[in-house]
Amino acid sequence: MKKIILSLSALCLVAFTSCKENAAQKIEESNVAAAAERDAVSSKFPVIEFDKKEHDFGEIEAKTAVETVFSYKNTGDAPLVITDIKSSCGCTVPQDWSREPLAPGDSGKFTVKFNGSGSNKITKTITVTANTEKGSEIVKITAFVKPDPTKAEAKS
Repeated sequence: MKKIILSLSALCLVAFTSCKENAAQKIEESNVAAAAERDAVSSKFPVIEFDKKEHDFGEIEAKTAVETVFSYKNTGDAPLVITDIKSSCGCTVPQDWSREPLAPGDSGKFTVKFNGSGSNKITKTITVTANTEKGSEIVKITAFVKPDPTKAEAKS
């Protein structure tokens, strides 16, 4: 048993002392420059700036479809990529946004359709997932949905 432990110890000693190259000498200057450039670029993010963060449809009749357009601009230092836009419920449908990168200074837009479901004051959120520093932005729609007149007549 002592011979096995002594042999393993000797083997480990040989393995650790046989590498005489210094790891710092293996680093190429071009790789250091490329890493510095990559790190500088990675700290730049796109910034999405909306023309409005909330849209109020006002009073609408129940089951009346309405829509609005949210415009945005990339005010950051890197291309903006919107990967997804989702609403808080199925009654609100975001659509027509570009999945292509949006260069700094360029603008885009997407449409939000609301089918008029619900009653009284409603607020729906739309989450825009993008490559911004926060990762997502939120815009809202609000409306006051008046009671469905056909239901009121049916009760009479």
